[in-house]
Formats: sequence, structure tokens, C-alpha cells
Amino acid sequence: MRMKQYLIDTFKYNHWANKKLLEAILQLPDKKEPIRLYSHLITSQDKWFNRITKELDDVGLNWFGLVFSEEELSHQWQRSVGNWINYLEKNTEDEFKKHIQITKPDGKALQVTINDVMLQLNYHSIHHRAQINTLIRQQGIKPPLTDYIFTALKEVV
Repeated sequence: MRMKQYLIDTFKYNHWANKKLLEAILQLPDKKEPIRLYSHLITSQDKWFNRITKELDDVGLNWFGLVFSEEELSHQWQRSVGNWINYLEKNTEDEFKKHIQITKPDGKALQVTINDVMLQLNYHSIHHRAQINTLIRQQGIKPPLTDYIFTALKEVV
């Protein structure tokens, strides 16, 4: 499988898993921390996307920035992941090999490939899904099954 298709599949898997997770979050009696972490997934995707498109000044975009309301979460997630899936579908693998440069607050310049950014976003989502699932369990509720394997298993006919 080519890397482009792998990345598209991974973003689509994360989209599926995070939509299921959001359904569970919205049923919780105490939603504050899960919503903060879910919002962080969105703002992180947006910050990295902006680092490629350079539409806004990166300094003004925080990793833990805006916490979205319950009503906004689904729309904001769809918008954010949609930007990435559209970007993936319309560009070539050569585009993903390009480097972007970022400047840390201390002035140190760093570079990373777009491909590595996209992998990071998906791994980052897995990390925070686990944190949110722990918060769900702490409230006495069984988290949704979001393991990748459930999207890969096919019935034998």
C-alpha cells in the first residue's frame, strides 16, 4: 500500500473512532476534562494544518487553545479532520515529503516532513483517546470500542 492511501485510511479510522468517542463523551455526567482533551485534538490538527498552509500567524494558535462547547464539538471535529482528508486526497506523495519549518518560542528553528506531521496527528489522537477512555471508566461507564481492528475485520462469506 502506498503511503498516501495509508494516511487517508488512518485519518478515516481516527475520524470513525473519534466520532464514537464523542458520542460517549456527550453522555457523561462530568464532561469537562474529556471535552478539553477532545478540543485539544481539534486545535492540534488545526495548528499543524496552519503550519502547512500558513494562513494565520502560528504564534496565535495554542495547542490547548479554545475549548469548544458540546454543540460545537462534532462540527469542529468534522471541519478539522475534513481539512486533512481533503489535503491528502488532492496532493501527491511528493508533497508529503516536503519539509515545513517551525520556530519554537525560544527562537530555535526546526523542520519536519509533512508526512511525519500527519503520522504524529494520528498517533496523538490515539494517545488522547486512551486518556479520555480512562476518564469515561472513572465515571463508571464502559468506553466505546474504537480499536482499529474493528474497522479491518471482514466477515467470511
